[in-house]
Amino acid sequence: MQSFRTELENPIVQREIIDLEKKIHAFRGGTIDGERFRSLRLARGIYGQRQEGVQMIRIKLPFGKVTSEQLVRITKVSDEYSTGRLHITTRQDIQIHYVSLDRTPELWANLAKDDITLREACGNTVRNITASELAGVDVNEPFDVSPYAHGMFQYLLRNPICQEMGRKFKISFSSSDEDTALSYLHDLGFIPKIVNGERGFKVMLGGGLGSQPIHAELLSEFIPANQIVPTAEGIIRVFDRHGERNKRMKARMKFLIKDIGKEAFLELVEKEKKAIAFETYEIDIAGFDETIPEPLLKVPEVTIADTTAYETWKSSCVIPQKQKGYFAIGIKVLLGDFYTDKARVLADLIKNYAANELRFSLRQNIVIRNVKEENLPFFYQELAKLDMVTLGYNSTADITACPGTDTCNLGIASSTGIAEELEKVIEAEYPQYKNNKEIEIKISGCMNACGQHNMSAIGFQGMSINSGKLVAPALQVLLGGGNLGNGSGRFADKVIKIPSRRGPEALRYILNDFDENGNGTSFVNYYVEKGEKYFYEILKPLADITNLTEADFVDWGNADNYVKAVGVGECAGVVIDLVATLLLEAKDKLTFAQEAFDENKWSDAIYHAYSGFVNGAKALLLSENQKTNHQAGIIDLFDSVFVQTNKISFETSFRDLVFQINQNEPTEAFAKKYIEQAIHFFDTIEAFRAKDLEDEK
Repeated sequence: MQSFRTELENPIVQREIIDLEKKIHAFRGGTIDGERFRSLRLARGIYGQRQEGVQMIRIKLPFGKVTSEQLVRITKVSDEYSTGRLHITTRQDIQIHYVSLDRTPELWANLAKDDITLREACGNTVRNITASELAGVDVNEPFDVSPYAHGMFQYLLRNPICQEMGRKFKISFSSSDEDTALSYLHDLGFIPKIVNGERGFKVMLGGGLGSQPIHAELLSEFIPANQIVPTAEGIIRVFDRHGERNKRMKARMKFLIKDIGKEAFLELVEKEKKAIAFETYEIDIAGFDETIPEPLLKVPEVTIADTTAYETWKSSCVIPQKQKGYFAIGIKVLLGDFYTDKARVLADLIKNYAANELRFSLRQNIVIRNVKEENLPFFYQELAKLDMVTLGYNSTADITACPGTDTCNLGIASSTGIAEELEKVIEAEYPQYKNNKEIEIKISGCMNACGQHNMSAIGFQGMSINSGKLVAPALQVLLGGGNLGNGSGRFADKVIKIPSRRGPEALRYILNDFDENGNGTSFVNYYVEKGEKYFYEILKPLADITNLTEADFVDWGNADNYVKAVGVGECAGVVIDLVATLLLEAKDKLTFAQEAFDENKWSDAIYHAYSGFVNGAKALLLSENQKTNHQAGIIDLFDSVFVQTNKISFETSFRDLVFQINQNEPTEAFAKKYIEQAIHFFDTIEAFRAKDLEDEK
């Protein structure tokens, strides 16, 4: 593994890749705890698969943007380390599968050559920051949100405030009031506004999907653009400190806000302001508002043989840009899966004949941007060669699905298999829905909603159903969800559970009823008017399990009888409870604090020292079998168990010692003092732990 170490220009990236390699060797050698290692690899985009001994790698692509060079780099990595298949996620990442753990440092090093990262793509971190795929070219946008999404990504990447939170944290930037980045189901959602000539954002707070979807609350109708980073930092600091850490299903920020209330939450955010290094943070927008460059090569002359097919494709998949004379091309990607041979051709197309950029979308599609109108026939011809001119981009026929039981540990039933079947039904029986942009169909293989099933007009969730001693794959049918725009949305209702094999028939029942009785209204309004009970009665015959056939026990895309096999989920990270491990981690934090201090990063140094305090305190509390479920509770409990009982003596309470972090500005002097206090604290608890162990002998 020596070869890649001297090839990386960025020493920070080089160091963390080498550190990953060392941790893998330590894990293989049995000198690092498995749970601790799992937490570490998840935060580096390495995710266990359903299949034993191989990994899924999530490649983090902020707001889905890639250049030709980056796409080629991803194809090379996929061909060398994976299977050549690229999977587009609903957070605009790329996932590759069946990767050997031992090869992941080398894989990461290769990606880093074109400024691509795995860092914080999984785990209890700020996940990939998403944005409308048309940001920058959207005819309805007040301004391009791309630089703000990119600036937020840059600021939070490797930031100590969000490396080991209780759960993941999701941020989105929509390009306009249409809210196509779905602010209402994010921890933080930003919608661009201009007020009195000033750029800013409407901000939504505390939304989320999962098994218990919660609509985000309004944080502010307008926050100036130069305040969104400090605003986000204050919120993340509070979530890191007060968020649940033991009960995984209650650990998202939406539950913290629900438990203590929005006002109390915002009071805690206000208390963090002094600890943040700046009141405003200017995001560099240079490079995003530049003139669209001319294509490198002249487009060859093209004669379209079937002009009807070409015009139909244009009406279905071509989108006018705000830049006069330019268009974006939407490519419908079945299940979000495409392969490296086609990806390399796309890379050449955008480099030579567009503006060297494409974006992956939240609906698992591809968008080529900045194509001149006169060059559209050429792009149609070239994309047709790749079988990438399928009609129905962003339509009802464009179904979103997570990988489900194909590769995910948590998959209960196949999502990709049923998605393919439903698309066949629409293609053969309901072709008019390839032009319907209002009704979305989304499918998840389990309750965690990676396929966003519970926010769609028609959603399906993978489940199982018992029939005597046998178990059959099943689908929960959800109806009535949708994006209402400007920060508002409606979550779908759970209507009925049916055997999975009856999913296509359920779709027929729903669409037939809507066609017959909808009378031109939107599907969401029609559903609200009719109500859940109405659709339950329509679908009720499909829920009868007294007449199951042999085929009903075989899931879509499988040849064998269904077996319910749910592994340990990793999408939320893990909880680490070993005393020795926590003490080692506390020591690591103090090392990171000193390194940040030496680099004049006072705020980072202070936060690393704070983490050292918390990890050290948690270690000792666990040695006393004390339950700890969030950082603020750890701090108070340490006082009760150790300080107030005089087991450990300080000049002040532990709470006052630690919470200096939000009573002081992040200056050099305070950082130096705080680190010294953290080191003294660690020495004290380490000595206490050593004596405690000696006394137990």
